Order: sequence, then structure tokens, then C-alpha cells
Amino acid sequence: MGPRELAAALVEAARRAGATSADALAVESRDVSVSVRGGALEEAESAEASDYGLRVLIGRRQASVSASDPAPSVIAELAARAVAMARVAPEDEWCGLPDESGLADPSRLPDLDLDDPAPAPAPSALRELAERAEAAALGEKGVTQVESAGAGWRRAIVAYAASNGFAGSYARTGASLSVSAVAGAGLKMETDYDFAARTHAADLPAPEEIGVRAGRRAAERLNPRRAKTGAWPVLFDRRVAGSLVGHLLGAINGAAVARGASWLKDRMDEPVLAPGFDLVDDPHRRRGAGSRPFDGEGMALSPRGLIENGVLKGWTLDSATARRLGLPAPGGARRGVGGAPQPGTSNLTLSEGARSPEELIGEMGEGLIVTSLIGSSISATTGAYSRGASGFWVEDGEIAFPVNELTIAGALPEFLRRMTPANDSDRTKALITPSLLVEGLTVASG
Repeated sequence: MGPRELAAALVEAARRAGATSADALAVESRDVSVSVRGGALEEAESAEASDYGLRVLIGRRQASVSASDPAPSVIAELAARAVAMARVAPEDEWCGLPDESGLADPSRLPDLDLDDPAPAPAPSALRELAERAEAAALGEKGVTQVESAGAGWRRAIVAYAASNGFAGSYARTGASLSVSAVAGAGLKMETDYDFAARTHAADLPAPEEIGVRAGRRAAERLNPRRAKTGAWPVLFDRRVAGSLVGHLLGAINGAAVARGASWLKDRMDEPVLAPGFDLVDDPHRRRGAGSRPFDGEGMALSPRGLIENGVLKGWTLDSATARRLGLPAPGGARRGVGGAPQPGTSNLTLSEGARSPEELIGEMGEGLIVTSLIGSSISATTGAYSRGASGFWVEDGEIAFPVNELTIAGALPEFLRRMTPANDSDRTKALITPSLLVEGLTVASG
């Protein structure tokens, strides 16, 4: 039984068990991964899995269950258990399947080129890639060891079916390379990494590129000093700048807004970023890391502007959250096999600027470049922001020395509107964000 047939069988079993309505997600996957250390094989894994989840609704009550055994007897037992759970669950006046008018047409799903036709790589081929990446990292001056170098491949078939008539599926592949390098020795060791992932293996950069970047980044962190305490301009390197967008996404999550647990809950159609900033969710980017032909409820998807010219224009929504807020459901729900749909996004792009990171550093004069963030203290209701960080200190418009054990703090509602973007976005990510310069953050050395 394939994933699509399995999802349909789950919905039918729920109907027979007495559910008013139901939906199911089934995922069949194969994973192969290899890691090396010191030129020797450290770990090799190959796994195949079939996982599924069923949500049943009895009026305004719902329950979710999941399993991995597709045997008919297990499916029937699972459906009966879910129905019994739903009968005693608390009422949720907003739960339910989406309106049929918004569903995707399974016969006309967009071709997003997410399934690499190349055969699955042999473990020996993955090992060679990991060894090449490790060797390149060890070749960088100052690098003393590699914690791990890895290569992986995955293919998954995702199927969703619901009692409202939707039944669709798609396949996607993923290939990855990673290196974690160590520079220095004893108490003066520093670590950094590089990582790349693509839907198609042929699109990956050469493993030598990954290794060199990881090694160079680790070596550049050697002999860190203390940063200066005070209010300074802070440039978030593009590797960590996405975290700022992540905090923003948490605040525009419709579920948080509906609970009143968002510092943006009363800010619709108001400026939340500087003028010129757009934040667009595009689920149909070809070979995109977050692309998908339909959402976690079978809804049709299309590009959507969440922020336009700095002004907030939309919440992220699933159908239940949209009902609660009295809004039409635009499509965008995310769902795992273990629970109900939740608001989510696909591929996000934040606007670039016109200047390079080097130009922005030159304009900083003195300040901080953040390349790594540690822990966080973020208030969902006020936007108060505090995070541990490390990176590089800038003097006279140039990088002067590495710094670590520092804290950066500010208020998200204020400093997000003071951001200046660079022009260095990495367009291979699901969240495309350039380096971001923020004026006047508090920097405190540990």
C-alpha cells in the first residue's frame, strides 16, 4: 500500500468508526547518511520508514493519533481509538476541515521539480564526499581536527487525504553536506561549520568548498577578545540574520495572535520593518527548500506578501486559526504525522539592499559582527530581546579581532524598524535573508 492509498484508507477507517470527518497524512521515506572523522568511517546509516497520522473530528471535538504499521488491523484499531478519544475531548469551536472551495486540484498540481531523478547514492559515494570535505577543512591553516564531516540523501513521498474529497501526494528529495571544524588546541580551541542542502544532489557545491569554509571560519575565531560594552551598531551575518525573521514570524503567527500572545497582535497594516522591506512567502519556487504543491490541509497555495514596504499585511494561518480570527484561509498550514495542522510558511524571501556587507561594515566605523548566536530570551508579548553571541569586532570600518562571550539586547518592535539589508542573500535556503545591520543595540561583554 503506497502513501496515497494509506492516507485514503485511514480516512475511510475513521468514517467507519463513526467520525464526522477526518484527514490523514502518510509519509514514506528512505534516508542514507555517512559521517567520517580522521579519515575513518564514523557512522553509516540507511533507513526506510512509513509513518502516518490520523485526525478525526466528532462535531467540534478532535483527536490525533499516529503509527508506523500499515496493517489493516492496526489502521482499524487506530481509527477506533482516535474516535473514542475525540468523543471525550474538549470542544473547540474553531476546529474542522477547510472549505472545499479552497482545496488544490490534485490533477493539476504545479510541477516544482522537487524529486531528483538521479538514483540514490551508494554509501561509498557519500563517504567519498565526506572525506573530501574533511580533507579540505584540515588543509586550512590553524585547523587541528574535524569534529565530523557528513553527507546525506533522503527521498520522501508525502500524501494527504481528507473526507472533504481531497487526496494528493508528491515526492521530494534532499542531499546535504556538512563539516564541523576545530582550530587551535587545549583551552584555546574554536569551532565553526559549514552546511549545504539541495533538493537535487547535482546542485550541491563541491565538498572542498564546504570544507574550506568550515576550516577558515574556525581559524578566524582563534584568540578572541572581549567586546566593548555599550550601544553599538550590530551586523547580523546572513547565517544568523534569519533568526530575526524567525522572531518576526513567531509574532505574526495567527495562533499566537489569536491567543493574544504576540507583540504584533494590534499592528496589522502598520509599519513593522523599515520602508523598502518586503517579506514574501512563495511555495512554488522550483527546487525550493520549502516548496510544496499544497499545504498541510490540502489547500491550494500561491505566493503571498506578509510584509509590503515595511507594513504588516498578513498573519500566517491554518483554517482553524483563520476561523478564529474571522479571516479567509489563504493556505499555508503545516502538519506533521503526530498532530493537527498549525500555521506555517514555505519559502520566505526578505528584501535585499544595494550595498555589500563590506560596505556596511565600512559605514559602521566601530561595532559588532555577529556570526553565532547562543540561547535566547525573547518575550512573545513585548518583543524584549536578549541573546548570547560571538563574532568579530569592527574598528575604523574593518574587522579588527574575534570576540565571544557577549550578550546583545534590545526591543524587537523598535530595532526591526532600524535594519539595513545587505545584498548577499543565499537563495538556496527556505528562508532567504541578507546580512542585516541594526543600529544601537546594547552589547555587553561576559
